[in-house]
Amino acid sequence: MNPTATITDLLARLRPDSSPCLVWYGPEGERVELSGHVVDNWVAKTANLLAEELDAGEGTSVGLRMAPHWRSLVWVLAAWQAGATVRLDPTGPAPDVLVAADPDQLTGDSTHQVLVAPGALQLRWPGDVPDGTLDYAAEVRSYADIYLGVDSLAADGRALEYDGGDLTFAELLGQPSPARNLLVPAQTAWPEVLRESLATWQGGGTVVLVHADVEVTERLLDSERVSDRL
Repeated sequence: MNPTATITDLLARLRPDSSPCLVWYGPEGERVELSGHVVDNWVAKTANLLAEELDAGEGTSVGLRMAPHWRSLVWVLAAWQAGATVRLDPTGPAPDVLVAADPDQLTGDSTHQVLVAPGALQLRWPGDVPDGTLDYAAEVRSYADIYLGVDSLAADGRALEYDGGDLTFAELLGQPSPARNLLVPAQTAWPEVLRESLATWQGGGTVVLVHADVEVTERLLDSERVSDRL
């Protein structure tokens, strides 16, 4: 039986952990390292923003129009912590909350829209923000880094909707992997990124997420002690 059945349980495991949990390599020499504690803080802040500013909760759909990135992983975990379902498929009904890193991905059909600045050091969107759109980087820091809202969805709740099907938490939270430092190319399909990242964190390991424009060198593999890769 899987000992970690919900995202609440997983975040509780990450919360006291000061060791690397997620490392992001982005364009132009970006490297961001987040401990389990820091990931939990970012997730809590984002979940509080979702619940308090965007009225998210159980039954809410959060449409994510972002490639795998450390900030989009935070958004997935935060949506789940707030009780929402993440929707990756751009077809079908408009999600309640639409989150994107490109203004062209905002359709105007959702109740709430959010722009996420992808740059590692960007504290706000680098340009004009469309009317009625929330600037995530500028707003999220004001929210509490402890989430006191309702528990995340149960193990049999629908966690992810994507082109090709949907997945429950029980299906995503499989058995923990053996302790590993896992290299994940950011162009990997979202369901696999999430399944393997969750398994890695359950096993106490580190996810090394690498943008498609970053060359994976032996030096990178050695410096991050990569022991497995997708």
